[in-house]
Amino acid sequence: MSLDQTVSSLDWTRIANALDEFGVATTGPLLSRIECEALRDLYGGEGQFRSRIVMQRHGFGSGEYKYFANPLPEPIATLRESFYVRLAPLANEWNRRMGIERRYPPKLDAFLAECHAGGQEKPTPLLLRYRAGDYNCLHQDVYGANLFPIQLVILLSQPSVEFEGGEFLLTEQRPRMQSRAEVVPLGMGHGALFAVNDRPKAGTRGDYRVKMHHGVSRIRSGERFATGVIFHDAS
Repeated sequence: MSLDQTVSSLDWTRIANALDEFGVATTGPLLSRIECEALRDLYGGEGQFRSRIVMQRHGFGSGEYKYFANPLPEPIATLRESFYVRLAPLANEWNRRMGIERRYPPKLDAFLAECHAGGQEKPTPLLLRYRAGDYNCLHQDVYGANLFPIQLVILLSQPSVEFEGGEFLLTEQRPRMQSRAEVVPLGMGHGALFAVNDRPKAGTRGDYRVKMHHGVSRIRSGERFATGVIFHDAS
């Protein structure tokens, strides 16, 4: 089965319902061990990347990541295109429910053209590496006015074997209520789709907005790799 077929065969009704209810939905397996290890092996080189970020220098946490350069490596390019096509209708429905006029075109290349016309021309998919003691503070990946409201993360290491700790975390800030936190367990090659910033939440008096943040808990031992697939480009 091709990667696009794998994405197409996911239970999209379940995914849409989970994103609506909780702001996050797991995908199950997307990449094989061989594909995960091949992506991890890229980290030691430079030709595939446009920049490297050491998180401590910016107050983002502890650890580092690299942004991929264009052209994006496979399977990142395929994942980005395949997921976007299936997420754009949900993103448009979210904006309608939140009273936001912005509508997303059905294909990724058309959306990226809009990003580039607005000065957001830098690719945003990235490869993250955490070692013992590292963590990622709660944050949002917002890089400009053109924002796609959902993104994808895929774990590239095997939990409890290659690392301990390093749980993927989400918080939901609810109006006039305390924040809700969620820990999202992932296996090697498994993904999670989650809200980048605001998302609609159904209430007794209609929809209201909640704000999402995400991060990674402290790595207690070992080394953890993950890839993030962000659909909007950066300025």
